[in-house]
Amino acid sequence: MKVFLAAAALSLFAAAAPPPWQWSLPRGIAPPPVPPENPMSQARVELGRLLFYDADLSADGTLACAGCHEQKRGFADGNATHLGVHGDPGRRNVPGLANVAWLPRLTYADPSATTLEMQALIPLVGERPVEMGMKGLEAQIGRRLGANPCYRRMFRRAFPQGRGRIDLAGVAAALAAFQRTMVAFDSPNDRFMAGDETALSADALRGKAVFDRVGCAVCHGGRDFTDAAYHRVEAVGGRDPGLAEHTGQQVDIGRFRTPSLRNVSITGPWWHDGSASRLELAVRRHGKGAGLSARDMGLLLAFLDDLTDRTFLADPQFSRPDRACGKPL
Repeated sequence: MKVFLAAAALSLFAAAAPPPWQWSLPRGIAPPPVPPENPMSQARVELGRLLFYDADLSADGTLACAGCHEQKRGFADGNATHLGVHGDPGRRNVPGLANVAWLPRLTYADPSATTLEMQALIPLVGERPVEMGMKGLEAQIGRRLGANPCYRRMFRRAFPQGRGRIDLAGVAAALAAFQRTMVAFDSPNDRFMAGDETALSADALRGKAVFDRVGCAVCHGGRDFTDAAYHRVEAVGGRDPGLAEHTGQQVDIGRFRTPSLRNVSITGPWWHDGSASRLELAVRRHGKGAGLSARDMGLLLAFLDDLTDRTFLADPQFSRPDRACGKPL
């Protein structure tokens, strides 16, 4: 199924939208972009949260979105790659989801996935590789979820103009709404940037200077430490064509989107293929990172550790819900 078909289907939900979502963001942070055909609402977020933890969205009922995106790991999973429901080996490392709503590009090398609604379809019905394995089984989504009275009620509330219809487009819309709430702005570095001069340790402050001096911010710049552009790092080999798989251009072979460094200390292993088992190894694969002294490397790692938002890792609003429709799960 082409992602643009599902995106177009979301327009069915656009009319008679629920009351606007109230964002709770630090001062100076503007809300993320939201497609007009999928406005935010409490009902959609609650539904998306429940769906995120539901393995019925996979072919054999064994893999939920949360099976690859674990909150305690910044919504990464700690593996180099993740097997799909049929045993297909994963191709790329599972990225964390902190502040994913602000990212203009949502995968390592697919420039067409520009909204969370489109991205949700990749694990659900994608075939390279097969992850959740729902390609050809899309009609089962309505039957499976529709057998649950709570889901019928939640879909009616989330998409009132859809009269309770449960389908792939609605699932993608709800998952996207939930992921847009995965806001992480409470790392020590965030507090430091907001004016708390005591938020960073002395070593982290020195590491921040190393980060700037060796040019890390050239690619890992901005509020979320990514330029969201595609780059090739010559020290990294492998057979993955990267961006060239979609553009067909030889110049794009081995180019991948710069990952965000938010929560980077706990989202390993690192690189697009998870081939760096330690964060230091990932750093040293960069040109200037290779020549860092042991002391400077230690300082840099201290700074990177202070990009971790511990509140985000334990925030109950992102965890598996223990109740739905007023009843324990």
